[in-house]
Amino acid sequence: MKCNFLVVIFFMSALALPGQTKKANPILTTVSNKDIVVSVFQDASKIEKLNDYWYEILDSKTKRLGYAMTSLDYCKNVVGYQKTTPVMIITDKNFSIVKVALLTHWETLNYVKKLERNGFFDLWNKSKLKNAQTVKLDAYTGATKTAKAIEKNLQFLFTNGLANMPTK
Repeated sequence: MKCNFLVVIFFMSALALPGQTKKANPILTTVSNKDIVVSVFQDASKIEKLNDYWYEILDSKTKRLGYAMTSLDYCKNVVGYQKTTPVMIITDKNFSIVKVALLTHWETLNYVKKLERNGFFDLWNKSKLKNAQTVKLDAYTGATKTAKAIEKNLQFLFTNGLANMPTK
């Protein structure tokens, strides 16, 4: 009896071998840009676009609190484990990074939490934007595809953010 080779491969790939699990369907994790900004600047009430890359974060009296950039509209071809991995960088008034955050994404939440626990998102904190590109990552500890995609988003923002710095 002849057996179709492709059917056998498809059938075998659908089965999980002992010790292996099937790839789970991605689940959308929604992240509020506003919540990220407010987690850093509790008095933030307004965000104004300054140029293609930079936003100014203001309080209710229009006092500047800091700045933000996002890769959401630019790095759609940078894919992590599941899909795109847009990030937001928040800086203080002197362009020192105070927060790096993953925006709405489809990555496996356990891997993102693992990166958070290992301090991945904190590696750039307190770095001046002009020095942030020199931060070296020792290891990714599991979530390699997600971490590399996030890093590509960040490198894009570092390069373009420096080239388009707002005036104070």
